[in-house]
Parts: sequence; C-alpha cells; structure tokens
Amino acid sequence: MATIYEVAKHAGVSLATVSRVMNGNVKVRQSTSDKVMNAMKELGYVPNNFARSLASNKANSIGLLVSNLNSSFFGQMMSGVETELRAAGKHVIISAGHDEEAEEKDGIDFLISRQCDALIVHSEAISDEYLIELNKTKLPILIMNRVVESMQEQCFIVNNQAGGYMAAKTLLKHGHRDIAYISGPTYKEDTKQRLIGHKRALEEYDVDFNEKLHYVGNYLETGGIAGMNYLLGSGQGFSALACSNDEMASGAMSCAREHGLTLPEDLSVIGFDDVLFAKHMFPKLTTIHNPVLEMGRMAAQWVLKYVYKEYDQDIQRVFEPKLIERLSVIKKG
Repeated sequence: MATIYEVAKHAGVSLATVSRVMNGNVKVRQSTSDKVMNAMKELGYVPNNFARSLASNKANSIGLLVSNLNSSFFGQMMSGVETELRAAGKHVIISAGHDEEAEEKDGIDFLISRQCDALIVHSEAISDEYLIELNKTKLPILIMNRVVESMQEQCFIVNNQAGGYMAAKTLLKHGHRDIAYISGPTYKEDTKQRLIGHKRALEEYDVDFNEKLHYVGNYLETGGIAGMNYLLGSGQGFSALACSNDEMASGAMSCAREHGLTLPEDLSVIGFDDVLFAKHMFPKLTTIHNPVLEMGRMAAQWVLKYVYKEYDQDIQRVFEPKLIERLSVIKKG
C-alpha cells in the first residue's frame, strides 16, 4: 500500500503540500492539486483518514512509533508515555518500525491514518529529511533518542556520551586497563556517542583503545553472545568488558560462564540502560541508568502542553545518565 511520502515523491511536491490538498482547507494551485490527486490515484492511496487526522478537531489519541515491542528499553519508554497521557484522559496507539526504513514509514503512515493528534517517534532508519518534511504538516512530531538539527525543540535525548564515559571510567577506577567493548550498530547515533565517551575516559588514563577488543553487536542478547565468543577467540587478554546495553551484557555474561569464567572474579562487566532485569542478573549488573521512562513522561507532557494546552510546566529535553553500582564490577586483583 502506498504511503503519504510516496505520494509526495511521485507528485514532485512536499508532504505539506499533499496534506493541504487532502485537507482542502488551504487554497492550492489547481495544477499542483491535480498532480497530487493523480499521484494518489496512480498509487492507489486513499487519503480520507489522513485528511480527517489533520483537521482541527482533536481525537485525544497520540501515535507512538518504537523500534520493537519485545525490549525492556522500549517497554519503559512506552510506559512513561502511556501512563502520563492516560492520566490526562488521552490514549496511545503504538506501532513498531523494526529498524527498517519501509516499516518505519509504514508505521508512521498508519498512525497518521488513525487520526492521531501528535506523533512520538523513535526512528533509526528514516532520514532527517523525511522527518523535516513530515514536520511541515499540521501534525506535531516529537523525536526520541535522536537530534534533528532544525527540530531540536522537539527532540528528547539522553547524554549518551556522558554515559559511555561514566561506564569506562568505572572500570578504569577499579584498576582495569585491558578493557573489551561490545558496541551497538555503528550507524546508530547513541552507539557513536557512547563509544566517543568510552574512548575519552581511556584517554584520561593514558589507555589505548584496542580495536581487536571491539565487537560491533546488535543491541540484542545474541549480539552479546556473538561478541563474547569473538573476544575470547581474539587472542587478546582482557579483565573487563563494557557493553553498549544491558541485553548484550546479559548475553555476554551467559556466554562467559559457558566458557568457564567466574564473574566478576575473572571478568568485570558493565552495561548501559539499567533495564528491569539488570538487578536480577547473576551477578547483579553494574550499569548506566538511562532515564528513558522519564523521557517518555516528558514527551507526553510536551504533547499535553503544546497540543492540548493542558500543561504549563517547563519541558526538559536533555537527560543525564547515572551510574548504578551493583556486583558485576570489582577491583582488578
């Protein structure tokens, strides 16, 4: 099924122009209107729901796009958004984009078709240009865990670089110098920022970053398992491991035990996110708290303030991580 973005591209116009044609409230040059209508007809796009969603009446529903539905990280984000909005009498419609451009666009198109009053978007694959064009429509857009320069006032992020720095410094302060690192996918901005922070801490202690002890994972438990197998087979010794998120830390720790390592005596491990299961792992995982629940609540409060005019407090857009010390990191013997 064709998307709004495809209609705009096919007609050679902006998303804002497509919305004006479908809404019918703003005068558009006839030739331009014809282009849009012909594009919709040729692509088989039915605009009725979208046009209604852009009308001035409120539906009291907000669309939320996340990468997936089976992650503790996104579970906390969804909980923060939904709890805050439900308390205000609003409802949340959720769609998953699975880190795929086509699926993210399809998810956004679905949420728009549901007549949502605003969208809260956690996107990894669609471009800044797409989001900027989408922002030109009448539909308010918020972006989670990512910064689009021209939309900074609508972006909510954690200071990932500070978190990466904090994680590495924790290991260094415990006497570790041979430190392995399992990162997330390198195309993701949070991965990049966490690695920058990690390297900055190493530099402060005059420790070189060992590329042979760096594995690019996938933010899933399977990535942690694959990463640990790679690191143990690298021929490089290491006494500590920093992981870009707790799910990979979980997989890495399980794999390390299967290889006969005792944790944390043989290997100290630190994660990132502080998901719900981190304190139930063995040993309990030392990690960096990612305030995603608070971010979700604040995004909801932005919607209440600027879309529904029901909230008048200041809005926080940048959140600071903090160290959660448990049992998986000990001083090097």
